[in-house]
Amino acid sequence: MTTGVEPAVGEWLAAHVSGLVPPLTFALVSGGRSNLTYRVTDATGTVRALRRPPTGGVLSTAHDMSREWRFQTALAPTPVPVPEPLAYCADTSVTGAEFYVMDFVEGTVGADRDAVRDWPRSARRRAGTSLVEVLADLHRIDPLAAGLGDMARPRGYVERQLHRWQRQVHRSGAPDLELLDAVHDALLARVPEQRSGIVHGDFRPGNLSFGPDGTVVAVFDWELATLGDPLADLGWLVSTWEQPGDTVPPTTAGPSTASGFCDRAELVDTYAKLSGLDVSDLPYYVAFSRWRSACIGSGVAARFAAGVMGENELPVEELRRQVLHQSEAAHDAVRDLDDR
Repeated sequence: MTTGVEPAVGEWLAAHVSGLVPPLTFALVSGGRSNLTYRVTDATGTVRALRRPPTGGVLSTAHDMSREWRFQTALAPTPVPVPEPLAYCADTSVTGAEFYVMDFVEGTVGADRDAVRDWPRSARRRAGTSLVEVLADLHRIDPLAAGLGDMARPRGYVERQLHRWQRQVHRSGAPDLELLDAVHDALLARVPEQRSGIVHGDFRPGNLSFGPDGTVVAVFDWELATLGDPLADLGWLVSTWEQPGDTVPPTTAGPSTASGFCDRAELVDTYAKLSGLDVSDLPYYVAFSRWRSACIGSGVAARFAAGVMGENELPVEELRRQVLHQSEAAHDAVRDLDDR
């Protein structure tokens, strides 16, 4: 939060958040290429969280704050643990972008092995079970009953996603897209029959907060949420769930190689039992997840190479190497579909 907008934000919060007592202090909790989260502490020591888009270098179709707010508001009364939504600001003159405020949920975000280093094995075990329980709870919710029926689109979820990420990676200026294009075409030709449910879009430990015993206490980052086939969430989770000895890289880093976490097969088996869903099409959604990850990574590398994303901890060539490995993994996964 830049110093220049803090007074205006403080005035807006004081007028719209019940019980908030100025003056306020702001501290960035998480940032980067995702939406920004700020810890907002008032004069009584009460903490809330404020979410807003990044300040630059983002795609025009990304970082939809109203979407996050809509899904969190709809899910607040359900068994899915989300921070209580408190207020939404559509007036972009306050900070330069829309934003919303929610309760601040204390817990540990399962971003990587370091995050769970001090957990006992029992907490790691519970974390794997708990996150699957939450995912099954999410996928059991009727979108119409939750007031989200109008979020549906004419085309199927997979077709929409293939079109969206294909378009974005080509607009990013990324080079050497032949392999990604080939995987796109193969996925499009093999789209399975789809169900409809609420899809988080980025369900993984890094977007969950866990209590001391490993139980999920909050699900964050609903910016990609939509209606679609629930197996898309499971496919993404599985693609991130790294195991010791893996030769295929995960789509994104996580804590799952730490001792105590269940393996992928147990994760899927538990989900199938809790959700009651047929998971036979899961390999398709894993292949799709690897392709989507490669599209995202390719676009990010292109923007860093163009100098519009600031500094990055990895050289552009290393980013491109990771994208190539994920692209090859997606290609292998989609080829394996024909051997099933």
